[in-house]
Amino acid sequence: MAGAIASAMLFVAPAFAQSSRLSLADRVAQLEQRAQNKDQSSAQMVNQLQQMESQLRDMQGQIEELQHQLQDLQSKSKDQYVDLDSRLGRLEAANPSGGAPAAGGSTAAPAATNTLANAAANAAAAAPVAASAAPVPGKKGAKPASTPDSAATTAAYDAAFKTLRGGDYTNASRQFREFIQKHPDSPLVSNAFYWLGESYYVTTNYQVAQEAFQHLLSQYPQSEKAPDALLKLGYCQYELKQVAAAKATLKSVVAKYPSSKAANLAKERLRRIESAG
Repeated sequence: MAGAIASAMLFVAPAFAQSSRLSLADRVAQLEQRAQNKDQSSAQMVNQLQQMESQLRDMQGQIEELQHQLQDLQSKSKDQYVDLDSRLGRLEAANPSGGAPAAGGSTAAPAATNTLANAAANAAAAAPVAASAAPVPGKKGAKPASTPDSAATTAAYDAAFKTLRGGDYTNASRQFREFIQKHPDSPLVSNAFYWLGESYYVTTNYQVAQEAFQHLLSQYPQSEKAPDALLKLGYCQYELKQVAAAKATLKSVVAKYPSSKAANLAKERLRRIESAG
């Protein structure tokens, strides 16, 4: 009996050992598989983190670019506001009664005080009248059908200028166009063309403003508004991305009118353009 048991154990022992070895190998394989899965999972997490970091860098770059654009807009709006406030203040001080400035009197441009949204809306409203800002009846030497009363002419100009000074640039442009059409021989026409251009410039309608300033310079080259009109022509060209033309125009302001305030403003704008690259 004892011999039989011993013989049975001889057969069972190798089989048990083999089973134990296979079980251990399986366990090792499972552990290796788990480790491999963890490595793959870790690699995926690392890749995802890298992608998120890249996206975050891109977003930070976009935010910085938008902040820079916002600063440029704020700086431009501030400059235009200061320009408008100081120049209209000088006009009011020189003309406290609210009457029209002397024909050809040199004053520089008002600038945008509207918000960007209002400026865009006004520009859109003003755009359809672009054609009427171009040459109108009353070129040099033309005669009106009838001679208007000088008081009525001045009153019409004063009304348009008051509208401009009140910040209603769209109606101001309409009134100045009507003044030019109805009073083509008035000595205030060159002033009217200048302020017509300004009303468009303030509402960022630079193309039509450019046409008004160019018309003034071509038809009234001896006007005392010519330095300021030439200056603002350069401003319009710059806003329209005509950088080379803008530089040439601003340099011509300095060359033609070296002692004028327009020349000083042209020099300052040239410095800013150069620094902007």
